[in-house]
Amino acid sequence: MAQAIKVKLVRSPIGRPEKHRKILKALGLTRLNREVTLYATPPIVGAVVKVNHLVEVREA
Repeated sequence: MAQAIKVKLVRSPIGRPEKHRKILKALGLTRLNREVTLYATPPIVGAVVKVNHLVEVREA
């Protein structure tokens, strides 16, 4: 089973490419300082890597 991670939105998606905003919405990050718990599967990790400049990641 994949390891659980917590992803927190720490920078605003305003002024970012549409692709980045769609990735954040798919991850469930819709507002600043919102934190979601996800499993570190390859698709999730790939999405987080694409927006790593906007989020903070830590182990759950």
